[in-house]
Amino acid sequence: MLPGFLARVVELLLGREGRSLHVKAAGAATAVLGVVMLLGAWAVVVAEQDAPRANLRTYPQALWWAVETATTVGYGDYFPVTFGGRVVAAAVMVVGITTYGMVTAALATWFVGREQRRRRHLASHARELSEETVHALHERFDRLERMMAGDGERE
Repeated sequence: MLPGFLARVVELLLGREGRSLHVKAAGAATAVLGVVMLLGAWAVVVAEQDAPRANLRTYPQALWWAVETATTVGYGDYFPVTFGGRVVAAAVMVVGITTYGMVTAALATWFVGREQRRRRHLASHARELSEETVHALHERFDRLERMMAGDGERE
């Protein structure tokens, strides 16, 4: 059940043709983070199961620990005590920090892109208005020149 669900989620995040590269990268990083948290929770339980003073003994505890570690919250309620558990913790931290950085960068890129498109649209509109104004002024000057030359009486 779960692998099929994960495959559908990954396809949904990455499969759209029209999506921009930064959105695909953020989606891929988020999918990788989810997998790393799920696998990291399992790996830390395996690494900590026989350790004295271990407090990560069940998968739900380890999953909560993986979420708080990936988000760098680290309440301190659960923590690995073995070398293997700490290696898993380091991997979860690095992937979590990287993912949130990528998602933040993707959002910033989206906002900047929207603002750039808005400004280009405004500049294009201003150029069109400017060209229309210049054309109208040229027509008025031409008419004034004809009037001053005596040709304006026939208009």
